[in-house]
Amino acid sequence: MKNYLHLLFCLLSLSAFSQNIRYEGVIKDTLGAPLEMANIMAINKDTKAMDAYAITNDAGKFQMSLKANANYTIKASYVGYSAYEADLKTGTGNISKTIHLHEGIDLQGVQIVKEMPVTIKGDTIVYNADSFKNGTEKKLGDVLKKLPGVEVNADGEIEVEGKKVQKVMVEGKDFFDGDTKIATKNIPADALDKIQVLRNYNEVSNLKGLENNEENVALNIKLKEGKKNFWFGEMLAGIGVGHKEDRHIVNPKLFYYNPKYSVNVIGNLNNIGELPLTMQDYFKFSGGFKNMMRKGGTSFNVTSNDLAILGLRNNRAKEIDTQFGAANFSYNPSKAWTLSGFGIFSASKTDLETNSRTVRTDNLPDGTTATVTEERQDLTRQKTNLGLFKLSSSYVPSDKVHFDYDAFIKVSDQKEANSVYSSLLDDIYTNKKQKPFSISQNLNYYYTLNAKNVFAFEMQHLYQEEDPFYNANLQLQPFQLPGYVVGQNRNDLTQNRLVKTNKLDAKFDYYYMLTPKSNINVTVGNTFSNQHFNSHIFQILDNGNTNDLNDPQNNNDVDYTFNDVFLGLHYKFITGKFTFNPGFSLHSYTMNNEQLQSEFKNNFVRVLPDFYALYQIKKSETLTYNFSLTNNFTDINKLAEGYVFSNYNSLFSGNRTLENSLSQVHSLRYFKYNMFNFENIFANITYTKQTDAVKSKALFDGVNQVSSSVNMQSAFADESFTANANYGRSFLRYYKASIGGNFSWSKNNNIRVFQNGVEEIQTTDSYTQNYNVKFATNFKKLPNLELGYGFTKNDFYSDTFFVDSPSVTLEYFFLDAFSFTSDYTFYHNRNKANTIDNEYDFLNASLSYQKKDSKWEYKLAATNLLNTTSLNDSSFNQLGGSSSFSQYLVQPRYIIFSLKYNL
Repeated sequence: MKNYLHLLFCLLSLSAFSQNIRYEGVIKDTLGAPLEMANIMAINKDTKAMDAYAITNDAGKFQMSLKANANYTIKASYVGYSAYEADLKTGTGNISKTIHLHEGIDLQGVQIVKEMPVTIKGDTIVYNADSFKNGTEKKLGDVLKKLPGVEVNADGEIEVEGKKVQKVMVEGKDFFDGDTKIATKNIPADALDKIQVLRNYNEVSNLKGLENNEENVALNIKLKEGKKNFWFGEMLAGIGVGHKEDRHIVNPKLFYYNPKYSVNVIGNLNNIGELPLTMQDYFKFSGGFKNMMRKGGTSFNVTSNDLAILGLRNNRAKEIDTQFGAANFSYNPSKAWTLSGFGIFSASKTDLETNSRTVRTDNLPDGTTATVTEERQDLTRQKTNLGLFKLSSSYVPSDKVHFDYDAFIKVSDQKEANSVYSSLLDDIYTNKKQKPFSISQNLNYYYTLNAKNVFAFEMQHLYQEEDPFYNANLQLQPFQLPGYVVGQNRNDLTQNRLVKTNKLDAKFDYYYMLTPKSNINVTVGNTFSNQHFNSHIFQILDNGNTNDLNDPQNNNDVDYTFNDVFLGLHYKFITGKFTFNPGFSLHSYTMNNEQLQSEFKNNFVRVLPDFYALYQIKKSETLTYNFSLTNNFTDINKLAEGYVFSNYNSLFSGNRTLENSLSQVHSLRYFKYNMFNFENIFANITYTKQTDAVKSKALFDGVNQVSSSVNMQSAFADESFTANANYGRSFLRYYKASIGGNFSWSKNNNIRVFQNGVEEIQTTDSYTQNYNVKFATNFKKLPNLELGYGFTKNDFYSDTFFVDSPSVTLEYFFLDAFSFTSDYTFYHNRNKANTIDNEYDFLNASLSYQKKDSKWEYKLAATNLLNTTSLNDSSFNQLGGSSSFSQYLVQPRYIIFSLKYNL
């Protein structure tokens, strides 16, 4: 296999490089000034195909690879200039040419811009989708990963220039705002005309240039003419081949777009492991809501009370059965008014089986060490129903007024039954249930009085209700709770919780333009939160009776209010290639928690500075520095002093006297995008230091722990450092390569309490390194390969793990009707002590048949062809410094025959 792939790659390379010459030169205006980002292409007169294209660099230089002894038409264009066209006959030697463009616009120039695979206009990069397709692409994500400077990660998230795309639009209309995965997995590739990357994106035109939007990236999809004003999409149905059990998939997708309204409908029913929306996707789905207090200097985040119901790793499990439905709409009652929204429902039944080994090494006060090792088997069954709903209204009657409102609702019904066998705790059975509900509302008003005065009012309200239920049935009782009846055959414990949150953020901004390149921003804002937390623990006796554990230590009835009133002042100015935006905010904090028939109040004032600097080295080369000093506040979950079960072997008690921590963050980011050779470089380093951090104080008894929260002494600050870099390049039109890596280090401090009552500050360091290299071809008529290699090193406090993961993907469109794709990934997991050494691999393949202009597609697809039974994973817990290595079962080989009808 290896020799075959090597031979195939060599043949592909030779076919691309043989008998080519270099055509290079400079494009200038009539005065001799170089034109940066001018377009130039070479059209083969015999085949009528575009053999090469280029975009000039800041010196006006271009370079293309052309066939020797061929006839070409050379076309060049630049916005605001008349098009250039000339014939060229190549020989066997390289050619150098200077091209002069004249000011003026003609239709020929417009046509040239339209034909170019890549064009740049200001902050917008436009990709012509057909220029990058080879015939095997089915969805938007398949096309995106072939574009220069664009990546699609394993979770379906889009990254441009190392930044995550925050919004996907189709024809300027939001497509399931708040998530990009649904777009990459569902929008048909054959509907794509242009893909617009919108850098420095700000959907509020009033604030354009006033805020720092360098990290904001959005995507807008332009559809082909035949897809507008008509319903389009696909209806797919498939069944398992050669399986004793039923295997099926039904996946309809319908889309409609016209200038007045749009409708998108997606469905998916399957039991072959396709998961359109995972639990992780659900919890991180933002609905497109912005962090309006990002410059405020205060971090008060409402944490989730979810019961840590297990999520899937790589969307794999022992068994997955999914039902999914989603609809998205946009409607324009008038030119100024837009209504939009979506609804998503997902139901899944999942079985997981995991075998794990956890090791913790304790340094005892007497100078000796003790190692605790637990072998565990988990059998888990989950049933989840997830719902997401959003309604938005935007009213923009003129370029002076912008008004919008959003409401975003999240509901779910989650259940998990877990059977555990522990080498230290025998058999354990747990049940978890929760029905969280939240509604977020957003109201914004922006008004531009004139060229010097801009006003902005933003308000967000969050109402959240969570009701986690937890039951554990154990052979051994790990904790001695007040009022607990001992001597039972089984230890059956249950806890109910209810947490309600009301949080309101509001701020008013005034921008005054001192000069066209400088402004002053004054902000007045307020964050107010009110939370209520109650919980109760009870015991089920062997005879079925209930023993209520009514001691205050086993119950919570807590009210907590938090209020932050602040005034901010920022000054932004541009001088030469530099942009500076220093500022500060003055805060007055008020906190009060009521529990155990008493109150605890805390009031103080603090000034928090921040600083932003941008060095615009060239049009597409920047260096950005950010500094912020932030007050971090915990919510009610760590203040409630009654016991809360984190797990059957973990009991937590809050601390009502907790104070805020202070974190300083420094980040430096470099970015370069060179269209001359399609080179994409980005690097980022971030350092964080957190003093007075809220940390854990824990007593361990084997694998059991009782913990609380404390403010760590200022001398023991938590620190972290992350660095990542990537170099990517597309060259000779058919090749795309990248190499990247990231490194992270963290130092965490916690307090260990030993059995003799001695307390000790435990400092744990962890290091993670990840490196990857990729190389891909993108030929039109030849097989295409993508080769990759990844290496990960996790250096934890108690162990070190290594993972090697080479991969290869093959794509081939042939005989104008057949499409073959296959991907193979190999994993080698091992640890430093050589007590773990596992290898496994995955192979998937599909063959589809669709005649040109036919609406029917026939497909045979196989997943996990090698019938791999399990995957591996490693993790680290800073509390106690334990490291875990787990092996979890995955679905077996599936072969599915499907029939798809394209509307």
